[in-house]
Amino acid sequence: MNSINNLSKDNTGINKIKSKDLFKNLKNDYFLQLLFNYLLKKKSLDLIKYNKNIKDRINISIKDYKEYSETYSSIIIELKPVNNKYGQFINIDKENEIYYHIYFNNEKEEIKRNYLYDNENIEKIKIIIDYQIKSFKKLFQNCECIEYIYFKKFYRNNINNMGGMFNCCSSLKELNLSNFNTNNVINMGFMFSGCSSLKELNLSNFNTNNVNNMRGMFYGCSSLKESNLSNFNTNNVINMGFMFSGCYSLKELNLSNFNTNNVNNMRGMFYGCSNQFLNKIRAQYKNIKEEAFYNY
Repeated sequence: MNSINNLSKDNTGINKIKSKDLFKNLKNDYFLQLLFNYLLKKKSLDLIKYNKNIKDRINISIKDYKEYSETYSSIIIELKPVNNKYGQFINIDKENEIYYHIYFNNEKEEIKRNYLYDNENIEKIKIIIDYQIKSFKKLFQNCECIEYIYFKKFYRNNINNMGGMFNCCSSLKELNLSNFNTNNVINMGFMFSGCSSLKELNLSNFNTNNVNNMRGMFYGCSSLKESNLSNFNTNNVINMGFMFSGCYSLKELNLSNFNTNNVNNMRGMFYGCSNQFLNKIRAQYKNIKEEAFYNY
């Protein structure tokens, strides 16, 4: 805060920022927010990009500018609601609602609500989420009016909880997670549970190195026919209970890379799946305990 108030000007009229003041406070979220708000208002960021002298003066490289401006601009999500089915489309608590910016059909006017009216004609919803948000727990839970979700930009590593994130999104038919960042996520419990309309789910870019909870992750994904989870690192997972329970359409499941050494709960992991599928899993994966096939 003091660094911004004490900025001095040179003969160009552009405020100088001492590198020691900038980088000393760079890890402080509040300072970072103030700094970029200030530079944006002064249009200094554009000058940094095109004027080498100014860039050198405040000691921010183009690489730094790109990295931190993208961090500030945050996560961008696009949603498509189901026609003639209205209701809540995102769960935002009062404490964090200021960090969610929502636009309907265009980017001209920000909407301060998280639900749809029954007399609206909404084709697309755009959500921008500020970098202060660290948890996506239950973000879309019970949002039955959404049929398509696309994470258009996802630069940040600070999200650590995705438990129940898409839980009971029963109308969701397409989920584009190609830009998804799960590098520091610990909890994926019930993440996709109840997504009964999803027929396929591409998780090839998922980083699960830090995940310890996958309980009920795909519970009740009754339309899901196959999933390749060979890239999943489950070294730290301790709970896989009911992970695929109720996935009675499953025919293929690649678990070739699953490490279950630290798992202490596999109860009902495949409970409710077809007998043909269960026999295949038993034959292919000897590291799956017998408790995984029963609910007891």
